[in-house]
Amino acid sequence: QVQLVESGGGLVQAGGSLRLACAASGRMLMLSAMGWFRQAPGKEREFLAGISLNGGSTNYGDSVKGRFTISRDYAKNTLYLQMNSLKPEDTAVYYCAADFQPTNPRMVITTISEYDYWGQGTQVTVSS
Repeated sequence: QVQLVESGGGLVQAGGSLRLACAASGRMLMLSAMGWFRQAPGKEREFLAGISLNGGSTNYGDSVKGRFTISRDYAKNTLYLQMNSLKPEDTAVYYCAADFQPTNPRMVITTISEYDYWGQGTQVTVSS
């Protein structure tokens, strides 16, 4: 059964840091381009960061560029999102997603509709 499970969310003060993790089942991580998204109440789901299947390319949304870092650990079958300099507007539910067996292993996927599998989400709340 394909599964993505996020963890690491919580409550943090503005200026603080959190690291989110996304544990993937089976060989999902080794065969997928991966991404992080978030959705705040009343807003559309937003692309934050993506990493290619081969790990050689990354891309970030403008709102998090320079503050967030995506990485993947093939040995642990886990995707990470390091979040620094957090702001109250970063408050949202954060999701990881997998584009299984993408056509181009070197490409970062930024489009929501291209992703095949999603985690259940983890809440991040940043207090001012």
